[in-house]
Amino acid sequence: MRVITVNTNGIRAAARKGFFQWLKTKDADVVCIQETKAQVHQLEDAMFHPEGYHCYYFDAEKKGYSGTALYCKKKPKKVTRGLGWDPADSEGRFIQADFDGVSVISMYLPSGSSSETVQIKKEGFMENVEAYFKSLRRKRREYIICADWNICHKEIDLKNWKPNRKNSGFLPHEREWLTKLYDEFGYVDAFREINQLEDQYTWWSNRGQAWAKNVGWRLDYQVVTPGLKDKVEAEEVYKEERFSDHAPLIMDYSIDY
Repeated sequence: MRVITVNTNGIRAAARKGFFQWLKTKDADVVCIQETKAQVHQLEDAMFHPEGYHCYYFDAEKKGYSGTALYCKKKPKKVTRGLGWDPADSEGRFIQADFDGVSVISMYLPSGSSSETVQIKKEGFMENVEAYFKSLRRKRREYIICADWNICHKEIDLKNWKPNRKNSGFLPHEREWLTKLYDEFGYVDAFREINQLEDQYTWWSNRGQAWAKNVGWRLDYQVVTPGLKDKVEAEEVYKEERFSDHAPLIMDYSIDY
């Protein structure tokens, strides 16, 4: 089962940069997209409904903002948009597809970097979604949570970690929140199961030649339930082309669904 997650920073902009042509070559079973920045009526072109996929969008109420999507080769038994609270619902930040024995989630955690107000919104989201993730551990199925978490977990996960210790995305309590998901709830960072190398990033600022110098942050994760820990086969952060300020993360799992 091949799962791709990517923050497109505007799916129409990514399309203009060749994202959908690239996607055709990747043979993904499920594609998780964050930050579509579009309403579904703006995505009527066949390009946004790739052949061979069942496509599900969840838009933000605000135009040109946030939004998530799922493309699934196999038709899901159920698709859930939102979690019953804001901003997960009003900003289109959560969509889940349920298959036989496994569910795949595309989630876009708010960024807190622009102001104290948005950081408070981010932390409220973290608190609410933590309760949801805790509840999932009682269910008899496996989960793959594909998300732009807007958090780096460890020092290895961003180039300039020292000056960022007081910045949103690398605050001690944000990092501890991820540690809690892993250590207390049992979730697993699938990428780090098979790749412990340094300089593995998925997002680069558009300032200061960050991309060229690989001064990045690893913000995009596939987090899985412990039953999938030993099913992680391969990973790739695709960097040969740029569709966004984020790179696609491709993970292969040895699971039937």
